[in-house]
Amino acid sequence: MNRARHHVERVIGTAVSIDVRDPIGPTAIDDVVAWLHRVDALFSTHRLDSQVSRFALGELDVDQLDADVLDILGRCEDLFDDTDGAFDAWSVPAPNGTHFDPSGVVKGWAIERATAILETHDVSNFCITAGGDVALRGEPEPGRSWRVGVRHPDRADAVAILLELSGRGAVATSGSYERGAHIIDPRTGAPTADLASVTIIGTDLGADLTTVDALATAVYVLGVDGLPWLLEQHPELDGVVITRDDEVLCTPGIHRYLSRSAALS
Repeated sequence: MNRARHHVERVIGTAVSIDVRDPIGPTAIDDVVAWLHRVDALFSTHRLDSQVSRFALGELDVDQLDADVLDILGRCEDLFDDTDGAFDAWSVPAPNGTHFDPSGVVKGWAIERATAILETHDVSNFCITAGGDVALRGEPEPGRSWRVGVRHPDRADAVAILLELSGRGAVATSGSYERGAHIIDPRTGAPTADLASVTIIGTDLGADLTTVDALATAVYVLGVDGLPWLLEQHPELDGVVITRDDEVLCTPGIHRYLSRSAALS
């Protein structure tokens, strides 16, 4: 077994950071990286040869799709129903020229599956980050929690909120500060930018980054009504919303994870 390892891989449209704090076998990181590149090959909407692009363009039928693509299709349908249409992968303009883009769920799903790969290698203490998505297990050191920062919406070098989590955790943030108003409200067909950012947190049985990632997008679309909806529909999750005028709105349970809140000004 090798010592703990930190690896960064540019894949699935972002930099994926894998931070393992346990002794680790020689193939564990390689297996995760191979999985992420497989996801990219299947789901990239920037590649016309990916299965998602070919399916959206009508070049592949459902019965020709890989099982993982079928899994994502099913999850997109479930999320559409769960969010009353606030999450709709079929209404989103995609880079491949179609109106099918499941990217809002694929990244979280891919990272969640990556955690399972590490666990099959008997790794218990690690953190994987990809853009605004974080999946964590265990602790960085005995008695310490993982610290997850939420970027300040107006300052790229500042943290607005600092969270501390250990055990099983999932954190996802949706916002417009890096890519502009790119999140489409499927109910109107127009970009939505009523909020600066939305962060959803799940722990224990709610630590499923697949769901947490997609719901961060849905709450962003729902705007200031998103947190009450989250409390009613998903009481196992918590959320933080930062409005355009720098107001911070939180579900009551967020204080279990809050390390400190930076002054938003």
